[in-house]
Amino acid sequence: MHTEIRTIKKEDLHDLKVVLDSSELFPSELLEDMIYDYFNNPSSTDIWFTTLYNDTPIAIGYCAPERLTEGTYNLYAIAVHKEHQGKGIGKKMMRYIENLLQNQGHRILIVETSGKPDFKLTRSFYDQCNYIQQAIIPEFYDKDDDKVIFWKKLK
Repeated sequence: MHTEIRTIKKEDLHDLKVVLDSSELFPSELLEDMIYDYFNNPSSTDIWFTTLYNDTPIAIGYCAPERLTEGTYNLYAIAVHKEHQGKGIGKKMMRYIENLLQNQGHRILIVETSGKPDFKLTRSFYDQCNYIQQAIIPEFYDKDDDKVIFWKKLK
């Protein structure tokens, strides 16, 4: 399976919404508002990226700098279309963003996810990508929904 990872373009939006609907990461109708600054502010430091398969986006990733820090980014979203999960695409995307950030001189990548049982595979994924679980904030997202924070030093 030949894939290519690159930054997102406006013409990718329809396919990225399909990815979001498939993965149920967040409602796809939120995407255009979330990505607006990235497309319309040339000085935006947000990073939106995708994986292409046969020139079609099949995954989405988004990270941005953590405010009031030096060289720390937070990965806010990563999702692969259900038909393409389990093929190593997520791991390739993680290596892509880690290398990109490191080459730009950034130091740390933070990842946050839910502590609910439904997110056990997500937490295992970050373990497999050599992230260290640093904290659990009880009931952060909702009652009985903890925030689990992972950390990785990039250089």
